[in-house]
Amino acid sequence: METGTVRTNVPARLDRLPWSAWHWMIVIGLGTVWVLDGLEVTIVGNLSGQLARPGSGLHITQSQVTGVAAALYVVGACSGALVFGWLTDRFGRRKLFMITLGVYLLATGLTALSFTVWWFMLFRFLTGFGIGGEYAAINSAIDELIPARHRGRIDIVINGTFWLGAALGALLTIPVLSLLPVGLGWRTAFGSGVVLGLVILLVRRNVPESPRWLFIHGRGRQAEDLVAGIERTVEAETGTRLAPAGVYLTIHQRRTVGFRMIVRTLLRRYPRRAVLGFALFIGQAFLYNAVTFGYAQILQTFFGVPPGRTGYYYVAIAVGNLLGPLLLGPLFDTVGRKPMIGGTYLTSGLLLLTTAYLFARGWLTAVTMTACWCLVLFAASAGASSAYLTVSEVFPMETRALAIAFFYAIGTATGGVSGPLLFAKLVGTGRVADAVVAFAIGAFLMIAAGVVELFLGVRAERKGLESIAAPVTAADAGSGGTAPGDGGRS
Repeated sequence: METGTVRTNVPARLDRLPWSAWHWMIVIGLGTVWVLDGLEVTIVGNLSGQLARPGSGLHITQSQVTGVAAALYVVGACSGALVFGWLTDRFGRRKLFMITLGVYLLATGLTALSFTVWWFMLFRFLTGFGIGGEYAAINSAIDELIPARHRGRIDIVINGTFWLGAALGALLTIPVLSLLPVGLGWRTAFGSGVVLGLVILLVRRNVPESPRWLFIHGRGRQAEDLVAGIERTVEAETGTRLAPAGVYLTIHQRRTVGFRMIVRTLLRRYPRRAVLGFALFIGQAFLYNAVTFGYAQILQTFFGVPPGRTGYYYVAIAVGNLLGPLLLGPLFDTVGRKPMIGGTYLTSGLLLLTTAYLFARGWLTAVTMTACWCLVLFAASAGASSAYLTVSEVFPMETRALAIAFFYAIGTATGGVSGPLLFAKLVGTGRVADAVVAFAIGAFLMIAAGVVELFLGVRAERKGLESIAAPVTAADAGSGGTAPGDGGRS
């Protein structure tokens, strides 16, 4: 329901801000959710053998941990993304990113207290539910608060910090597996997520609501006051006088935007971008969920690596993954989105096919297999991060959080649930040929997504969000112009 009309230059004022300590507070307060996700999935993958041992307190098999429990975590993440994504667009970014972190803290804490298989499975689902909600609330808030010229690299690097969490999780499991009793070690590992989450909660309390969300939802004065305060803070921190921002938008304000309008905008106004989002998410979701949940099982099954030592190999993979976004991230703002996204997807797919061939020939050891995966995931990590960047910037403001949730949920449900289940089943046979099939499927999905990006990708580098996709409620876009639908001009 429309509540009024406002003419505002809030987006232009946010985009022209110089980088400051205030922006670092946003990055730390919001971006660290990926550290939690990386910590969660790596702990489960590396502790899968420990959980299956007698004395763990759970009568569970390793395949159940890396297969069924992993799939339930992903299903929870998909469900949480959809539920909290809709709520984020309706009730605001800040309220929801506090709630989703609270859900994660409670669920992962109760996972550590598991006494039977059904309890463990239930709270793996609910942990994923909280993490999935974080994706929708956090990505939308980050993109709406970070200046346009920095948005690509910051988004890529933040999503890549999943692997900082993965490295921490891998390192944590080494002493847990070697020094603590079987029934205590895995509980301690899950409890560490609660400690890290509480630290993040303390920082996140200082992160404001998105001014873009405020002025669209009838709170224009609050948005203006908030941005004015941010400008004063940035001027004080940087010692610079900000130039006026002259690009205005005229917005028909609404307290809520209907679900039907959101779906119609995604699928009718931007069908090419919808296809692009699906392709990018399905490819990376299959590859990453399969590898992160199942690589310890590969090491143990085919190379005889004992459970207590798989963490060292995970650290190597995590470093390769983290370096990809850190080193390649700036190129997404300079070289451009299409060549970088398409190139990273295609490169990772081709490298994975090469790895599958070497593995099939019996030419790899645990060390050289890990080295191959480091190369694959160096490229794939930057590409996977760009999937989140793409769907968070190519759709209108009113649909942003739900768009992230929608593509994350559909893509991850397709690739992220099937990946761990298929990997666990194929690797569990102990036959090299079966594992090679799993590798090849992941490779072809990444290659296909790279081809789709080259044809349908959006040149969004260094552009304001409103020029990439005009708000649904915009009457005009002032001197900034309006963004058309796909229409062959992506």
